[in-house]
This record gives sequence, structure tokens and C-alpha cells, in this order.
Amino acid sequence: MGKEARSIPEEAKQGLIKAVRGAGDVGEAVVDSVSGIMTRTLRGTKQVGKATIDTVGSSASTLVKTTADVGGDIGSAAKGAVKGAIEAARDIGVTAEEAASAAGTGALRAAGEIGTTAVDQVKRVLTGTISGVKVVLKEPFDGKKKAAEED
Repeated sequence: MGKEARSIPEEAKQGLIKAVRGAGDVGEAVVDSVSGIMTRTLRGTKQVGKATIDTVGSSASTLVKTTADVGGDIGSAAKGAVKGAIEAARDIGVTAEEAASAAGTGALRAAGEIGTTAVDQVKRVLTGTISGVKVVLKEPFDGKKKAAEED
């Protein structure tokens, strides 16, 4: 799994840079790029027997942080991570709802490390359903205190 885990930030960064540069609809390009990365990552970790709910959350967190690092739309990255998790759910042996919740919570955790504006963006985009699945975000998250201190 080490190889897949190390490649997530680099694949995300390159995919996001490409999406931002080449797309007219940047938000949708980020959603699609992140969704694809998330799906491939989870399926790849499953192949080595290591895909878990924790993997879903940490992968979503990494994708949101990487998006922030390249100046991308954090809300779109969060949505893409959830879409990718839902798509890969059956392959990794969890329900779509469990995968969506884990990815959404991981995205929210990352947003908390970035700041309160990021938290608001992620909450706004993940409210309701994505790909027909209701996303249930779990709080509190680790970055809550840090985000509050930054404002």
C-alpha cells in the first residue's frame, strides 16, 4: 500500500493542475479529476487488501489539502472525493452511505485544517445528496479548534 499512499498527493496535484488549466468549467473539472483519483486509489488499495473506511477518509483529506495547495476549489474537491468513494464503495466492501460519510468527514477534517472559510465551502457542497447518496458528516473534527483560531 505504501506506493499507492505516496502517490495520492502527486497524482492529485498533477490531475488538478491539468484540470484547472484545461477546463472551461473548472469546478466540474476538479470534481471529475478528484473523483477519478479517489476511485482509482480505493480500488488500488483494495487490491493489496488495505482499503478501509479510514483509507477513504484519509484519501479524501489528502485530496482536499492538495487541491488547496494548488489553488483549486476546495468544495469541488470534497464533492469529487465523495463521488469517487461512492463509486468505489462496492469494490471495497462498504455501503455507498458509509463511503460517502467517511469521504465527507475526511474532507471536512482537511477543511478544518485549512480554515473556517474552507469548512463552510465543504459543508455547503456536501449538504444533501451526491450521486443519489445522502452524505452524513461527522463532527467534531480535529481541525475545528485550529480553524477557529485562524479567524
